This record gives sequence, C-alpha cells and structure tokens, in this order.
Amino acid sequence: MPAPRQRQGFDAEDRAMAFLEAKGLQTVERNVRFRGGEIDLVMRDGPDWVFVEVRARADARFGGAAASVGPTKQRRLVRAAQLYLMRRFGQRGWPACRFDVVAFEAGVPSWIRAAFVLQG
Repeated sequence: MPAPRQRQGFDAEDRAMAFLEAKGLQTVERNVRFRGGEIDLVMRDGPDWVFVEVRARADARFGGAAASVGPTKQRRLVRAAQLYLMRRFGQRGWPACRFDVVAFEAGVPSWIRAAFVLQG
C-alpha cells in the first residue's frame, strides 16, 4: 500500500496525464525508472517526444511546484531521457524531444511547455 505522499503523487500524475491527453498529447509510458532518475510521463505531441515532470504543492510558498524543478532535478531528468532514448532508438537518430512540467498549485494545473532543454 503506497504511503499518503505517494498516493498524492500518483493522483497528480493521473490528473496531469488526463489534462495533457485532453490537449492532444498521447501517453507512451508512465513512471519510467532508471538508476539516478525517473520520468513521470513519456508522451507524444505529434512527431515530438515529450518527457513530463509532474509536481504538486498545496500552495505557492517556497517558490511553488514549478520552481521545485531546479537544475539538479533537470540534470536527472535529462539523463533519464537520454537513457530512455538510447534504449528505445539506440544509436540511430533520436526524434525531436522536449521537457515539459505540469505543476499543480492548490489543485490547479499549469502546463509549462519546453520548461528546459537537453543540452550537450
């Protein structure tokens, strides 16, 4: 049985997935785990692959949900996405991809498209 905090996280991911699907994205996978990182949602937006980080906060204190995706978390997400792309596509050309954040503040979703980029 998941802890209350895990249940809240799963609920936020469910809501983010439904929100993005309503916007036309297609879900490919959920909760993809690699050593050192996890991708909450892998989705397609037309030809683009989208790696989505979902964050939820009860209120905006301490910068809020979106601000919690700082440089360290971004590096982990980029590394996990690179491993995912390598597993899925190998060395051949990778598709266009981006990193989105769905941040819930007091239950209200905010979609930040291309919140950060894969560098390197």
